[in-house]
Amino acid sequence: MSDAPTRTQLSEDQLPTHWVNLIPHLPEPPPPVLHPATQEPITPDDLAPLFPPALVAQEASDEPRIPIPEPVRDVYRLWRPTPLHRAHRLEQALGTPARIYYKYEGGSPAGSHKPNTAVAQAHANAEAGVQRLTTETGAGQWGSALAFACAQFGLTCEVWQVRASFEQKPYRGSMMRVFGGTVHPSPSDRTEAGRAVLAKEPDHPGSLGIAISEAVEAAAADDVTRYALGSVLNHVLLHQTVIGQEAQAQLAAIGEEPDVLIGCTGGGSNFAGLAFPFLADRLDRGGQGPRILAVEPAACPTLTRGRYAYDYGDTAGLTPLMKMHTLGHDFVPDAIHAGGLRYHGMSPLLSHVVELGLIEPRAYQQSDSFAAGLAFARTEGIVPAPEPTHALASAIEEATRCAETGEERVILTALCGHGHFDMAAYDAYLAGHLEDRGHDQTALEAALSALPAVDR
Repeated sequence: MSDAPTRTQLSEDQLPTHWVNLIPHLPEPPPPVLHPATQEPITPDDLAPLFPPALVAQEASDEPRIPIPEPVRDVYRLWRPTPLHRAHRLEQALGTPARIYYKYEGGSPAGSHKPNTAVAQAHANAEAGVQRLTTETGAGQWGSALAFACAQFGLTCEVWQVRASFEQKPYRGSMMRVFGGTVHPSPSDRTEAGRAVLAKEPDHPGSLGIAISEAVEAAAADDVTRYALGSVLNHVLLHQTVIGQEAQAQLAAIGEEPDVLIGCTGGGSNFAGLAFPFLADRLDRGGQGPRILAVEPAACPTLTRGRYAYDYGDTAGLTPLMKMHTLGHDFVPDAIHAGGLRYHGMSPLLSHVVELGLIEPRAYQQSDSFAAGLAFARTEGIVPAPEPTHALASAIEEATRCAETGEERVILTALCGHGHFDMAAYDAYLAGHLEDRGHDQTALEAALSALPAVDR
């Protein structure tokens, strides 16, 4: 084993004081968001029925750094700063000269990165006199995070969860209720949007687009209610940049800089949280910085196969029109276990960055991702959520390439959450892919299943 530290920690007084706004660092601004009725650029007044003034201001800000309110930082201190891990045992198993680091967000109250923005959004709404927040959730991490955040600031929380995930992961619903939230499977009979879907298909598995429609409809019908979104929009990505800023400080403390940065992408918040501070610095330094890979599921390949076009963020067409990589707002993905990556669109800001050629999108099969998750769990001792296993598959592929070339690259990824609520998904993978040796393994699966035991 190397003498390099397994975990690099920061103290509470090193918690970031500002969020990093990527937009002013870009060579050209992203396309405007359009009003769904007029198709003219949306104004702050247009967003007021959904979001409080502080979040509306952050959404359109051109300030490079935005102060984090002290009440938000105070809640952050419950779990932040989060540790940076060196994956010594995975490196050894792969026989690679690469150095693999991962920023672990699984120690938060919700077990993922989502509270970074949930706390900020709940605080902004409470300051504006809002009493209730509605939202959608896929895998349930975001719903759990918002329920927790609402409890910190005295708000009521109501969640619509994609039905496939609601049924696959019942204990996510339990966690939301423990934190004081209410959760409904979506599509539901509580909204016009939900009833319209159920009238056509009573057993509809749901989608994030449908759940967004339901949550937005419920928020618009009540003056003391606002809507909260767990990904996609600029202010959400902004809040997540505490991840990348901490990683920069931690790597600097041990004299490292990443050559390759890898994150999983669904709506874009986890990826942006890790990548945007590094990308902002890379742009300011004239292009000097890491290669950045955005990894998505092949079953919902928004960046790699979607159109770059204006589309609605929800199925019913209630949201503004955003220019983004999209599979179409009526797209219903397969009920893959990585529920947090099952969104038809991608963050407009992240989509713009892809169009500028600043990051490289990749897509991975679920079987490769779960194989990577097992290899990681058996070496590093953390069962990853299905979503970041996609990034782990890419990191392992990069590290394996280093084993072939002898290059000592530094690889950084974000382990955005644990998989403790996803064990049924791992059971299904084990039953269908590892115990049945007759199936056709992918190249990555075969390589990982042949890994030597890690020395104890």
